[in-house]
Amino acid sequence: MPPRRPRLTENDRAEWASYARTLTALPGRSLPDLPLPPPAMVTATPAQPPPRALARRASLGGLVINVQPSGVDNATWHRFRTGKITASRTLDLHGRTAQRAYHSLSSLLQQAHADQFRCIEVITGRGTGEAGGVLRRELPLWLNLPDLRPLVLAAAYPHAANTGSVRILLRRRR
Repeated sequence: MPPRRPRLTENDRAEWASYARTLTALPGRSLPDLPLPPPAMVTATPAQPPPRALARRASLGGLVINVQPSGVDNATWHRFRTGKITASRTLDLHGRTAQRAYHSLSSLLQQAHADQFRCIEVITGRGTGEAGGVLRRELPLWLNLPDLRPLVLAAAYPHAANTGSVRILLRRRR
């Protein structure tokens, strides 16, 4: 018996329809009629997703801090998490606006990757409040952007109590 194919949800169909609207038909062909997307529902997002959701997001290719990615073996992950792989460069983002911090991070990652460094450390600070500061919240999003994600292999906090600093393991140049 062949395996069952998963059924698409209405949300999946709506996302596909919105993407398909951006396409243009080949000469001599026409696009099929697409259903209108359902109205967007406003829902409150939880402050932090549950651990299963983090692991699932990591398996889909997104980088999650403190979750071992599939491209890192256990020995390398252990050396990285325990600090045995030392940071070659450090970037302190304290006092910077989000835009300047992003540009500094982007240039540091590209330069470190070009110089074939293996590990760098980025200090965002813990920020105030429950969710932390702006830079701390934005860093995982920045690391998952299309121009930076190919450079980054893994990210982890150097110490469980210090979430204001992130170590980044860079991919090797081929």
